[in-house]
Amino acid sequence: MKVFIIKKRIIYIFLIAVIVLISFLLLYNFYKVKETFNRDIYYKGKTQENIIAFTCNVDWGGEYIPDMLNIFKENNIKITFFVTGKWAEKNPDLLKKMYYEGHEIGNHGYMHRDYGELSYELNKQEIQKCQEIINEILGESSMYFAPPSGSYNDNTIKACNELNYDIIMWSIDTIDWREDSSEEKIIERVLKKPENSSIVLMHPTERTVKALPKIIDSLKDKGFSIGNISDVLE
Repeated sequence: MKVFIIKKRIIYIFLIAVIVLISFLLLYNFYKVKETFNRDIYYKGKTQENIIAFTCNVDWGGEYIPDMLNIFKENNIKITFFVTGKWAEKNPDLLKKMYYEGHEIGNHGYMHRDYGELSYELNKQEIQKCQEIINEILGESSMYFAPPSGSYNDNTIKACNELNYDIIMWSIDTIDWREDSSEEKIIERVLKKPENSSIVLMHPTERTVKALPKIIDSLKDKGFSIGNISDVLE
């Protein structure tokens, strides 16, 4: 009888030890995941003010940027340009012009790749390389990363967390890069559902340049001001 009781106690102790160990592992993994994925991913801003952020992803189309800058200057608007490191290397003077005119510069990765298919090491390498190029040209780094085509995975989030970047997506897509996107369609897409803290995604295209004045005037008529990512995340 004593042997049975001792064996029973040993089993109980063993089970308690297993439960404690499992609980510890679950808590460890929870906090590890929480630490890894504590960066914010923004599809829109968080301010309740009547302001909309304009973002422009740049990997090509540099010939249209001066016209865009003139339109923004005429309307006293500062937006966020997300540039690839490869583009920045080839266009340092234009990047400086964008920056010195008061626009916010964001990170678009070194190359326009599918970051959702990349490993952690490649995600970090691409983002960090772009960061270094921007810093070398402008003397400061960005706080925001916009993944090309909006593609990201857990590795992207982890890399951004380590590099201290927030991930910026969008709530309004102009789809201005597509051949069937006319000036009228771009205007319609933006004006269809503007809200406080909306993030509008655009690219440097001829159609975008033509659509911008109408978009800006119409948003102002609706009571919105236009700014950059930092403006809607304050």
